[in-house]
Amino acid sequence: MSETVIGTVRGYLELTKPRILLLVLFTGLPVLWMAASAPSPLLSVAILGGTALAAASANALNCYIERDRDRLMERTRTRPLPAARLRPGSALAFGVVVGAVAAAVLLVSGGTLAAGLGVASILFYVFVYTIWMKPRSSWNAVVGGAAGAAAPLIADAAVHGTVTAAGGLLFAIIFLWQPPHVWAIALYRKEDYRRAGIPMLPNVIGDEATRWRMLWYTLALVPVTLAPVALGLLGPVYLVAALVLDAWFCWSIVRLLVERTDAAARKAFHVSLGHLFALFLAMLVDLAVR
Repeated sequence: MSETVIGTVRGYLELTKPRILLLVLFTGLPVLWMAASAPSPLLSVAILGGTALAAASANALNCYIERDRDRLMERTRTRPLPAARLRPGSALAFGVVVGAVAAAVLLVSGGTLAAGLGVASILFYVFVYTIWMKPRSSWNAVVGGAAGAAAPLIADAAVHGTVTAAGGLLFAIIFLWQPPHVWAIALYRKEDYRRAGIPMLPNVIGDEATRWRMLWYTLALVPVTLAPVALGLLGPVYLVAALVLDAWFCWSIVRLLVERTDAAARKAFHVSLGHLFALFLAMLVDLAVR
């Protein structure tokens, strides 16, 4: 395979934002295991694959729409479109085709509601978040959290035909987790966002107010992470892990309030990622040993 072809394939893969797709897969899996009758491995792969394809479509379309803004930001200027490694029209077609495939896979594997939620997550991320909210309001991180938290809802609908408490709670965990995660980036990439004209919270209300808002969201997240235990969906293994991980996340934000540096913001960002991955891993471990 020639280097040109490999480079093109790599470019399309980058449009999907693979690290985000890994998070999507990981956050959708526990709901499948919580089902009274867990789907077969093959069906689970199909459901999660369709969910990941929906996220890939939304990410690719996001890259297409934001290509000019991405060119202005240091952290995004090397993406395939601002770096002119792919043509905008090709990226648009890719995003639409992947979205259609996602809908078809979810329809066959999970039914009408799962497919509808998959399509809705794409449309919400593209039109409500990317086009409408992100360039206009500092609430963009909160609104974007709804699209980023769709995986548990889709997986829940696929196995139950409806959205149950399990899917709703996992959605709520990701929804509340995302704002402090994004605002941490916004603190140490503040100038990037200013150049691109994106009204992230630190540029609108200031760094200190943003740090305090991160703390309030992180504290609000704690009881939501513990709610699955209260409802009997998860047990003591998860409970212990959640308490430790929540304390770790909260401490990283408290340290950010004390140190007030870009290094502390970057650390809080990495802690937030570790917190979410470890939290959902703890769910899987708890479900496996019960």
